[in-house]
Amino acid sequence: MLGGTIAPLDGVGPESLRIEALVERIERGGIDELILATNPNPEGEATALYVAERVARYRVPVTRIGYGMPIGGDLEYVDPVTVRKSLENRRAYSS
Repeated sequence: MLGGTIAPLDGVGPESLRIEALVERIERGGIDELILATNPNPEGEATALYVAERVARYRVPVTRIGYGMPIGGDLEYVDPVTVRKSLENRRAYSS
């Protein structure tokens, strides 16, 4: 856990988070994949991008959790951004 997100307007920069501890863990080895699970808001997106760029040289696959429609949610209450993300993150249907 990083301990938050980068939020410059709130005075939170990368140095305020546990990003360096994550980098050190990757350097020690044994990490097969880094899955980023930040909120889909500007701070979460900026944090995910920063972390992905920070660890790029270690050649560890970096992925992001999918976003979209919640299970059990009603389509009539979903905003356009959520619908778009759901379409972008779709995968083949398997029965």
